[in-house]
Amino acid sequence: MRGESDPVGGGNGGGGVPRVLVLRALGLGDLLAGVPALRALRRAYPGHELVLAAPAELAPVAAATGAVDRVLPAAGPGRAVPRGLDWTGPPPDVAVDLHGNGPPSHRLLSRLGPRRLLAFAHPETPEVDGPPWYAEEHERERWCRLLRAYGIDADPADLRLPRPPAPSPAPGAVVLHPGAGAPSRCWPVERYAAVAEALRARGRRVVVTGGADEADLVARLAKLAGLPDTDLFGGGLPYDRLSALVAGARAVVSGDTGVAHLAVAHATPSVTLFGPVPPSRWGPPPHPRHRALWHPGPDGDPHGHRTDPALLRITPDAVLGALDELDALDELDVLDELDALDAPDAPDTQDAPEEGP
Repeated sequence: MRGESDPVGGGNGGGGVPRVLVLRALGLGDLLAGVPALRALRRAYPGHELVLAAPAELAPVAAATGAVDRVLPAAGPGRAVPRGLDWTGPPPDVAVDLHGNGPPSHRLLSRLGPRRLLAFAHPETPEVDGPPWYAEEHERERWCRLLRAYGIDADPADLRLPRPPAPSPAPGAVVLHPGAGAPSRCWPVERYAAVAEALRARGRRVVVTGGADEADLVARLAKLAGLPDTDLFGGGLPYDRLSALVAGARAVVSGDTGVAHLAVAHATPSVTLFGPVPPSRWGPPPHPRHRALWHPGPDGDPHGHRTDPALLRITPDAVLGALDELDALDELDVLDELDALDAPDAPDTQDAPEEGP
């Protein structure tokens, strides 16, 4: 990123330069929702090295934000706080908890002895002087509010990523992503297949993506919809290829998962299906290019083992109708006009941030 980098390297970093350590050891969607906060920290500490504690495979995503200098590999089981951080050298000048509301994440960072810890208040860590945590708050706004409480200006709309340099492997296709982090957020694969068949009958190319552990799900959808192998991108695409695919897509249809956030980051039209968690907490920003489908009801378990009942109320016709609305806007050039107003400036070409403290 800023200077030489090594996506699998270590190094003690710093070299006398003060460091900001940010903990967000979660998934792709979580990191993308945290981009406004990361960029705000970059602006607030321009002379510091900004180190992000996150899963190593997210280093290319961190690089694309233009905010991170180095990735410190860190992950816990599921969404748990990592047991430790492989931090070396002097304590961080500033530590920022973008992982949760504590107390485990607070304590993990406090053990490193930072001069200052920015975090939400928690009764079990009274030494943290942060603002209160609001469970119903949107994820993007949550972390921006945290920083504003410490005098750091943050804009929750600062989400866009630069267009990938590589071409899309399927330009103009509609991307279907049937997987998610838990079964409760997965719309039935048979319904994705019905959408795929209807789109192909209209002459649209449909491609399917899936994570590293979702090859069987992708294969099942392909079989039901009669898709050729050339339109399957399962097994966990490298980030640069997935990013190019999403950026070059006609539209993306998915549940509440990382690919939906990537579509927002690349201003790709999207239809996102919500079930256990409402879009008011994890949905796309209000914009004509993004459709969030949801049937209001009581909160479900976002990590549950069965499809949430609210998600089951969404029909293939509803998804196709949302895609038709996006097509109508595209034909009127409405989306292109809006893109010209909010397109980000292209940053300098940068490599992935180094891994290591």
